[in-house]
Amino acid sequence: MLSQASLVLLQRHLALKENSPFSLILDSLGQSAHPLLAEFVHHSSGLVVFLSYETPNQPAFANAFLDCSSASVKEIAGFVSSNTASSSPAKKALVVIDSLNYVPSTEITQLMAAIVLPKTSTVGCFHTNVPEPFSSGYPSAAVLLQYIAQAIFEVSPERVADEEEYLQLLSQLLFAPGQGLNLKVFKLHLVNRRKSGKSLTYDYVIDSASHEYQPYTQQQTDDTVSEEDMLKELTTFNLSTNAKQRFAREKVDLPFMEAQTEMGKMGGAIVYEFEKDDDYDEEDPYEDPF
Repeated sequence: MLSQASLVLLQRHLALKENSPFSLILDSLGQSAHPLLAEFVHHSSGLVVFLSYETPNQPAFANAFLDCSSASVKEIAGFVSSNTASSSPAKKALVVIDSLNYVPSTEITQLMAAIVLPKTSTVGCFHTNVPEPFSSGYPSAAVLLQYIAQAIFEVSPERVADEEEYLQLLSQLLFAPGQGLNLKVFKLHLVNRRKSGKSLTYDYVIDSASHEYQPYTQQQTDDTVSEEDMLKELTTFNLSTNAKQRFAREKVDLPFMEAQTEMGKMGGAIVYEFEKDDDYDEEDPYEDPF
């Protein structure tokens, strides 16, 4: 019953029937957001306005197309408003942004406030592998977008031979051809935010070729199962870690690694300086701080 309800929720998001003025899609080199965008277009019954930052030509499904590479926020807002004037809240227009990486973090909130209208539903893509410029004292574009979005869709390959190796290659931007990436069948992680502020997460397997969706079930390897079985016999605590947690643990620089290199060559001492307000035994000659 729960899986059926989650599928209905996904279909409502794709058909723009869910109350989500702005939806964010996070993709990477491992899986592009274009198949998921095609699902939004497939279920949309209204106009489609395409705001392009990296797409040179107008897609066949777009009713209106604007090259935003040199357009200001005011020009983009005017274009969206004029092309969605005939839409209605019951039949919303779909506004697609192919890449939000080109929008400076200082203009993200201004752009979203200008193009998110009652008659529209905006879907924007953000490439997580693209380095962001450092901004001191101001949140990054990724942080702002995830804070603004009412729904966050994160796409990734459905199956990978070695998840640890995949995460390592993804962090290094290294992928060889023929690794089963950017396929029509992919994994989707959905974060749905309610009006109360509560966030619910769901995982799906999307087949964009046949437009079929099903809940994602993780398949464990024999090595993972045997390791968890051993930990269960040793303690009542859950000591098992998944591949993503193990990969993050390997990237942590521990202090003793520094001590074994340059810092380990020097001696050290722990010195405590007493103050007048410290509590000490006056009769003990070895505890006289003065």
